[in-house]
Amino acid sequence: MEYYPAWGRNQLFVPGPTNIPEPVLRAMNRGNEDHRSPAFPKLSKSVLEDVKRLFKTTTGTSFIIPCTGTGAWESALTNTLSPGDKIISFEMGQFSLLWIDQMRRLNFDVDEVECEWGAGVDLNVLRRKLEADKMKMVKAVCVVHNETATGVTNNIGAIRAVLDACNHPALLLIDGVSSVGAIDFRMDEWRVDVALTGSQKALSLPTGLGIVIAGPRAMEAYKTATSTRVFFDWGDYIKFYEAGTYWPYTPSSQMLYGLRAALDLLFEEGLEQVFARHSRLGEATRRAVKAWGLDICTKRPEWHSDTVTAVVVPSHINSADVVRTAWKKYNLSLGVGLNKVAGKVFRIGHLGSMNEVQLLGALGGVEMTLRDVGYPVVLGSGVGAACEYLRLNTPLIPSRL
Repeated sequence: MEYYPAWGRNQLFVPGPTNIPEPVLRAMNRGNEDHRSPAFPKLSKSVLEDVKRLFKTTTGTSFIIPCTGTGAWESALTNTLSPGDKIISFEMGQFSLLWIDQMRRLNFDVDEVECEWGAGVDLNVLRRKLEADKMKMVKAVCVVHNETATGVTNNIGAIRAVLDACNHPALLLIDGVSSVGAIDFRMDEWRVDVALTGSQKALSLPTGLGIVIAGPRAMEAYKTATSTRVFFDWGDYIKFYEAGTYWPYTPSSQMLYGLRAALDLLFEEGLEQVFARHSRLGEATRRAVKAWGLDICTKRPEWHSDTVTAVVVPSHINSADVVRTAWKKYNLSLGVGLNKVAGKVFRIGHLGSMNEVQLLGALGGVEMTLRDVGYPVVLGSGVGAACEYLRLNTPLIPSRL
């Protein structure tokens, strides 16, 4: 069968990996260089310092590791905890489930709180568990800030408030893979002990960098944690930081140049404006879904995600057919339903390098796809609802005033 290429760009609307902007691609388009040269530490120091701005921390220590978010998870756990340590963690979607699986395989004692997929952390359950822990045996509370499988964002400030109210010393470890850089994250204010993200989400880079920020209590816990670690050992990094050469092994120089360009783009836009843009895109998508007559997986408005919307399809439709048809016919990439919601939802990612008009194109593609798979959507209904909201809420581009 002869293959004909799809014209135009693939419309990438999965919740990661995300679209890579041209300045980032250009920054990475370079040959290898000596990472031990006198010049390279300038780049290294700048990105290690500036990633902390995404997390809103001045007290954290940053680690940029050549890995995915899964590696960042492992780094956070093994550098702060010892085998057998008790962890409270909430299973509310595929990625919280995978992190819990990793915890168990690393020989931690996990108190897994099963939540309905589409719901967030039950603060009352957390409070009861902490209050019952009279001997303070719980060493960490681990939470996914933004659960990509269901489009749920948790209130980390409220979780910190529960820990404080219970006067509990457990470390607070947060997966911010699909939130940091798109949704406001306040590491110092919320006293998060370890936070992490990955390069392929809001940063709009290729996959390959795990970014971990350790707060002062986490760095103190590192001194006594006995989990086996080699590649992810923070101590190796600290030695090279102190020596001024920054990397205990060969880093991906191209990715670091890309990271520098990505950070510059975010800071040029302004982080508060970045968060506002994602908020607009999220709300516009939710209004489109409502206009289609469909529901989203997220159970309550306070859990709405501004980076991904999981759309529930009618029972007679397999959501995998929506994803497959969109890709085959319109060169539009949507996220599949995962695990418990496989076949029941498809996901529209709206994070990273994306603007209002790009989103409207994707929503139009979704409408055509829904008609193709047998759902009687009124063409233009969702796009129109999103257009009206965006028209009234999108500000002028500051550089073009």
